Amino acid sequence: MKIPKPLGEMIPTGYKVIEQIHGDLNKDEQDDVVLIVKKIDKSKIVTDEHGKVVDRNRRGVLIALKNNDTYDMVIKNLSCFSSENEYGGAYFPPELYFNIAKGNLYFHYGHGRYGYWEYTFRYENRDFKLIGYDNSRNRGPIILEVISINFLTEKMLIKKNLKPSEESGKEVFKETWEKFSMPTSIGLSEIHDFDRLYIQRMIEESQ
Repeated sequence: MKIPKPLGEMIPTGYKVIEQIHGDLNKDEQDDVVLIVKKIDKSKIVTDEHGKVVDRNRRGVLIALKNNDTYDMVIKNLSCFSSENEYGGAYFPPELYFNIAKGNLYFHYGHGRYGYWEYTFRYENRDFKLIGYDNSRNRGPIILEVISINFLTEKMLIKKNLKPSEESGKEVFKETWEKFSMPTSIGLSEIHDFDRLYIQRMIEESQ
């Protein structure tokens, strides 16, 4: 994995880059960089419940905005994501995907037949503010409920399947719009653990 030299020098000691994506995040037509990093701690290399040796070091994110031949590191959150090998009990851990589209940064958790949830961030004042959250709760191929939250308009769309016993493709959804108010925005730099970021609970408690 080739990392631009000026950026490689900014990676903290004791961490390795496991993934990188590129795209314009601040509308200056330059290719900014998002690095997913992982701590290097041998004590977190363990044997799991199936006898397999796995790396349970947590993951984090570095975001650097390109400025001609240099980079400006605006986000350094080194442990906000759990390990891809985290123990999930009866469930397998979700797959985490990263994407840049239309200037926004997306963190997408895919959980197979159980659905997915996704966070949308936008650059603002040297941080990335949470502007959207989507959650799909599934039972196999059947969608049971979809929630879409827009933090810019402070509106939430809830789509509930009225016929959950029907086969996939025959869902009938009831749509409900709710208005909410958030006193403060959520910045990526402030998120300590995405696994404990309970969006709907936070909205309910702020009303």
